[in-house]
Amino acid sequence: MNLAAVERIAKAVLYEGYMLYPYRPSSVKNQQRWNFGVLCPPAYSELQSGSETSTMQTECLVEGNGQTELEIRLRFLQLVERSIGELTTPVAELVSGESPEFRPVSKLEIDGRVYQTWQEALEREVIVTARTMASLIEAPLSLPFTFAAGKDLEEIRDGRGRIAGVILRDHQTLTGALEVNSEELGDRLFKIRVVIRNLSPFTAEPATREAALPGSLISTHTVLGIRNGRFCSLLEPSESVRETAAGCQNVGTWPVLVGKEGDADTILSSPIILYDYPQIAPESAGDFFDGTEIDEILSLRIMTLTDEEKREMRQSDERAREMLERTETLPAEQLMKLHGVLRNLRPLGEETR
Repeated sequence: MNLAAVERIAKAVLYEGYMLYPYRPSSVKNQQRWNFGVLCPPAYSELQSGSETSTMQTECLVEGNGQTELEIRLRFLQLVERSIGELTTPVAELVSGESPEFRPVSKLEIDGRVYQTWQEALEREVIVTARTMASLIEAPLSLPFTFAAGKDLEEIRDGRGRIAGVILRDHQTLTGALEVNSEELGDRLFKIRVVIRNLSPFTAEPATREAALPGSLISTHTVLGIRNGRFCSLLEPSESVRETAAGCQNVGTWPVLVGKEGDADTILSSPIILYDYPQIAPESAGDFFDGTEIDEILSLRIMTLTDEEKREMRQSDERAREMLERTETLPAEQLMKLHGVLRNLRPLGEETR
C-alpha cells in the first residue's frame, strides 16, 4: 500500500466540510456540519426510511492470484461535544477527583478571550492486515471494532491565575464492524467487497440528526492496498473487464486509483466523487476544508476578515486557528504562486497544424 501517495488526499477527504468559510461557529454555513460519509446508528437510519444510512459498501476488481495480498485501512471522524461551564466561585485549584460547581453556558469571555460550545472531532482508524485472496474466499472476514466513551475537563484560568471556567469534552462509545470477502470471477480476476457497518445504539428523543451524530461515523472512507497484483480502474476499465466493472456495486462511496499515473496498487474509496489519481496542487499551503476550494480566493477572503471575526475564528477551533495563522503569515511569493500555474505544456505536433 502506497500510504505516502494517498495520505494528503485521504486527509483532505477526512476533513472535507469540517468547517467552511468564514470559519466561525456563528456563520450560517457552519450551523450544519458533517455532511459527507456519515454512517448513522442503524436505529436512527431505520427511522429515516433510507434517507440516512448506517452502512457503506465498496466493490472493486483485482488482477492477481490466490496469493495476492490485500490490506485495508478504515478511517473516520468521531464527534466530540465541547461544552463550557462557568464556575460559581473561581478557585485556585480543583480538588482531585471532584467535579467543580459550575453552570453550563453557551459562551464565556474571560480577559478578552471567548470560549464557546462547539463540535470537535477525533480521528479514528481500523486496520486489516494483509490477507490473501484465497483466504478471503475460504473465510470472509468480519472485524468488530469499538471506541470507548470518554470525558475530559480542561481548566480556564483568568488573569489572576484562578480557575474561572472549564471546557468539557465528551464523546460516546462507537461500535461497528468491517466485513471483507473476495470472489474469484475468472482467470486472475477477483472481486473485493468491503462493507462498513455502524452498530452503535441510539435511543435519543427526539430522534434528530443532531442527536444521532455523536453516535455516527463521519467522513468515512477506506484505503485499500494490494501486493503482487493490480487494481482495475472502475472509471476507465480495460475492455476485458469493462462489463464486470460496470457490475460493481458501490454504495455511499467512490473508489479511485491513487498514486502516480499508472500505479495500480492503492485505491481510495471516498464518499466524495473523485477521478483516478487525484492530486493536491503543490502550491497549496494547507487545507481549507473545502474540496471545491480555490486557495487564492479563500486566502484573500480570510485576510479581509475584521479583527473581531478573526478573534472568533481563532478561538473557536484549533484547526481554524492554525489555518488563520498560516494564512496571515503566507509569504507574498507563495500567494503569487496561487494566482495561476500552467502545467503540461508541449509543442504542437505536425499533425495538429
